[in-house]
Amino acid sequence: MKTLEFGLDTFGDVTRDSAGRLLSQAQVIRDVVEEAVCADSAGVDYFGVGEHHRADFAISAPETVLAAIAGRTKNIRLGTAATILSTDDPVRVFQRFSTLNAISNGRAEITVGRGWYTESFPLFGYEPSDYNALFEEKLNLLSALIRKDVITWRGTQRPALANQKVFPPAEQKRLKLWVAVGSTPESALRAARYDLPMVVATIGGDPQRFKSFFDIYHSAFEKLGRQPRETGVHATGYIADTDEKAREEFWPEYKKLRDKIGAERGWAPFTEANFVAEVSQGSLFVGSPETVARKIATTMKGLNVSRFEMKYSVGELAHEKLLKSIELFGRKVMPMAREMIEAKTAA
Repeated sequence: MKTLEFGLDTFGDVTRDSAGRLLSQAQVIRDVVEEAVCADSAGVDYFGVGEHHRADFAISAPETVLAAIAGRTKNIRLGTAATILSTDDPVRVFQRFSTLNAISNGRAEITVGRGWYTESFPLFGYEPSDYNALFEEKLNLLSALIRKDVITWRGTQRPALANQKVFPPAEQKRLKLWVAVGSTPESALRAARYDLPMVVATIGGDPQRFKSFFDIYHSAFEKLGRQPRETGVHATGYIADTDEKAREEFWPEYKKLRDKIGAERGWAPFTEANFVAEVSQGSLFVGSPETVARKIATTMKGLNVSRFEMKYSVGELAHEKLLKSIELFGRKVMPMAREMIEAKTAA
């Protein structure tokens, strides 16, 4: 039987205080650390922070935030959701995470992605048109760094390495590196080609519509004559004591966030009917602990994955409400979902 893991993610969404005033990004970062401590005490398996470079998300240096979290937690695994590898340097990514791994006594993981937002490209001097080439080459180097103590490598995006050691080395076993996959089947093939675990972001519609990504991934491993790595699924969610309360608290904040992103991308405004459909049949995991646990179990079983990650932060939804959602996820949702999955597996 697979080891089941349940995680929480945040982008450090900028929230408001009790008087309705937007908090500073500095305060949001401090709140994220408290939320991670709460997740650790509630028994959550994994905590991920995203990397963004824009006003509505506070975290641009995820490893620094994770290092602060590591100093205040004991068990929870720590990683990103995700590191934007296309505009970073793989050697520095490795060094930062091997350092985090030391600080946390072996709890660090890396999740890399191409990035859904493009603000990091002009900020660090890259062309968005090189989006795919940058990611492919940098993943090639990073995957070599986690497997080898001495690196000889040549590419086009950075200077070559010749018999080079990178410090500090990862303590104990090698760093775990996941590939975040969004909307293209080619990304699933790439993860398999590099022999890496894969997490798929379900960004709308029935999560089962992403099953083809997992089929492609497993088929590629079969053709390569290798055992597949772990797979996971990522979605947005929110938990309250009842379905009604969860929807009432989540809906206005989600609509503001969704419409802001939609205006940037030319999408139609998100309606309440859209919201109801996404909660009942789509990729929003919103409701009471039992409702969310049942949906998680159905999703994990249907997609045959071993990890579920929920982005618990939603726009300006208050820190105190997020803490409550985290508590419910760890203490109620996780045990129920695990029991449901294991019961179905046994049957």
